[in-house]
Amino acid sequence: MLPFRDKVVEVESKDRIAQPVTKWWNVWEKHPTRLWMYSVLGLAAICWVAFLWHLGSTGLVDETEPLFAEAARQMTVTGDWITPYFNEETRFDKPPLVYWLMAIGYHLIGVNEWAVRLPSAMSAIALTVLGFYTLRYFGISRPRTLVDENSTELEDTSKLVNPERQRWLSAAIGATLIALNPITLVWARTGVSDMLLSGCMGTALLSFFIGYVQGETRRQEAGAQDSRHRREGKPLLGFASGWYLAFYILIALAILAKGPVGIVLPGLIIGAFLVYLGKFWQVVREMRLFWGLGIIGVLAIPWYVLVTLANGEDYIEKFFGYHNIERFVGVVNHHWAPWYFYFLVVLVGFAPWSCYLPLAIARLRFWQVNRWRSSPRASQLGLFALCWFAGVFGFFTIAVTKLPSYVLPLMPAAAILVALLASDLLTYPRPQRLWGLRLSAGFNVILLGVIAGAIWYSPNFIGYDPAALNLSETLQASGLPLRGGILWGMAAVAAVIALCRRRGWRWLGTINLVAFVAFIILVVSPAAFLLDQERQLPLRELSAIAAEVNQPSEELVMMGFEKPSVVFYAERSVNYFDEEHKFIAYIEDIAKIEPNPPSTLVLIESKRFNRLKEEWLKPSEYTIIDNKGAYHLIRVTKQVIAHKL
Repeated sequence: MLPFRDKVVEVESKDRIAQPVTKWWNVWEKHPTRLWMYSVLGLAAICWVAFLWHLGSTGLVDETEPLFAEAARQMTVTGDWITPYFNEETRFDKPPLVYWLMAIGYHLIGVNEWAVRLPSAMSAIALTVLGFYTLRYFGISRPRTLVDENSTELEDTSKLVNPERQRWLSAAIGATLIALNPITLVWARTGVSDMLLSGCMGTALLSFFIGYVQGETRRQEAGAQDSRHRREGKPLLGFASGWYLAFYILIALAILAKGPVGIVLPGLIIGAFLVYLGKFWQVVREMRLFWGLGIIGVLAIPWYVLVTLANGEDYIEKFFGYHNIERFVGVVNHHWAPWYFYFLVVLVGFAPWSCYLPLAIARLRFWQVNRWRSSPRASQLGLFALCWFAGVFGFFTIAVTKLPSYVLPLMPAAAILVALLASDLLTYPRPQRLWGLRLSAGFNVILLGVIAGAIWYSPNFIGYDPAALNLSETLQASGLPLRGGILWGMAAVAAVIALCRRRGWRWLGTINLVAFVAFIILVVSPAAFLLDQERQLPLRELSAIAAEVNQPSEELVMMGFEKPSVVFYAERSVNYFDEEHKFIAYIEDIAKIEPNPPSTLVLIESKRFNRLKEEWLKPSEYTIIDNKGAYHLIRVTKQVIAHKL
């Protein structure tokens, strides 16, 4: 083994490898105010591109998004902010926080797509900003040593490394990865409760960690003033700088966003983290858990009590029974998947950064328990992120019902893990010893090539969609798949060229980022407009026309398909019939009750309308109001109702 002085020289020589990073840091270190200013501007740019750019420029997407949007609109119409309704029926799928936020948005900026999606976008922005802040102050990958990578010695090198530079790098990289990954981009721009849960839970966990670190500082200060408090393990006065208090408030909001999972998952994550470190009861006393549970109860429980009093067992059975317990222990709505499902979801949903997750986890050396327990709290963010990642991943892998959005809350943890790895490599590069980095870089190149091929051939993967019959041909004609394939193909080639150069691994992150942002701007955004035009715009336009031409006592019927967006855009209740004979029986019943039966507006697929004309309707018995895309809007007259009696 080298003498200690030789080790210092070795580390200093390795540090000189990263000359571009060093030069960058030497310039900005002299101007901290400018560094903060440009960081804020960079955060704003990332959040704008990822979450706000064209946020409300496309219509709501069936099936799920309009359900939330209409339930929120109903709150503004009825004034009932306790029981959510959709199409005159109770909707107990989710708690009310997302509906409340959307309804507030309706009051502020009107009933539109912006108001529907803004809660998700703001949740993602808050998570990105707090992630940047946390990494800026605690973005150290692991307790550092001066010994060989394969050694287990624990010599402290805090005076020999440059932690400040690594923290800035961690913050910049981490915030970028929190925002710019596929699954976060999708759900942050969708008006449902998934991103709201992820935002509340993620900011709660980050708040806990900041409070946890500051709690050590306050404990040391208190111990210096009064050793008896430290010896007896008494809690510090107040919450640590308010961060524990913020944690409890955000947990309450997570419960109001998604239900019990909003406290169960953070509890499992934090519990595992503290048990691993042997600090469970110490931190529980420090954070005043019982006071915190009281705060959570005061904020979260009242709505559950009120909605139960208003709806009784119906609410309990549907929300707690069906949408929570049954989803965990059984398959709901045919959402079954094999045990390895979330490995694929993380690989694709966090691409292309997912290539480096195994290496980022291995670099933590989480099996060295004594090393982590003896380290200061400020250096434990990597371990906390690992518990966060594993907790969410394991919980939903055990659950029987599986959906891609379920692992959305682990994406910030994945981003933190990869950011800590990247900042560590850029600050203290040891590529000659990191065979894992070579494997990850090689897999990165392969993944870029696979993405290029998948995008290129994506029109062939599109199945039959009655809402957009020619979507595959239209997408192919747009040239977007070719553009996306070329873009990712160029990224793969650039990655190969970079790896052929000395220390070229440093450029892989930049190549991935440039390709990802270019793909969003040049391919994803135009594709979203194309998909909206082909699939959602016809329904949206016909729904608006139905609202305009509606006559008194005239019902609106969907025949053969059920699209919640019609209810939202028509701003009225809609009856649904899957078969013609059911509709016939329904209007016959109306005619028996009404002496002058009203006409009925029918929104029907064009293919079914042609069959309806042949088998049932005569030209004099209906009026075509308009047709858009795959749909017709017709009015079935009073004469046909009387004729069928």
